[in-house]
Amino acid sequence: MVWHVPDCFLPSRSSGSAKSHEAFCVLNVSPTDTAELSFTFYFADRAALSSRAELPPSRNVHFRTDQPEMIGVQLPTDVPYACRIASNVPVTVQYSRLDAQEGYALMTTNAIPVG
Repeated sequence: MVWHVPDCFLPSRSSGSAKSHEAFCVLNVSPTDTAELSFTFYFADRAALSSRAELPPSRNVHFRTDQPEMIGVQLPTDVPYACRIASNVPVTVQYSRLDAQEGYALMTTNAIPVG
C-alpha cells in the first residue's frame, strides 16, 4: 500500500505558545500485523531522503516531522517537499500542518492512496 502527500512544508518559525509543526498521522487497525513503513521525501532542488519506521498493531502514531527521532531524518525547514509513504499492511494516512507564525493556519488532509 502506497500513499502520496504532494504539498508538505515544515515552517521554521512560531509565534505565541503554539509550535509550528507537521505530522503524518498513520493508523494501523490490524489486530496482529506490525506496519513496516517506508518514508521517501522528495524536493525540487535536492536528492530525496528516505527513512523507515514501524507501527505496532492496533496503534496510531503522529510522525512529527520536526522530531527527527520519529521519522529517521532531519528535514529542512521552509522548503516545499512531497512525501511517499509505503506500508506492508493496509494503513490510513492523514497529513496535518500547524503554521504558528503570525497568520496562524492549520491544514489537514487525507493522503492520496495509489496502487
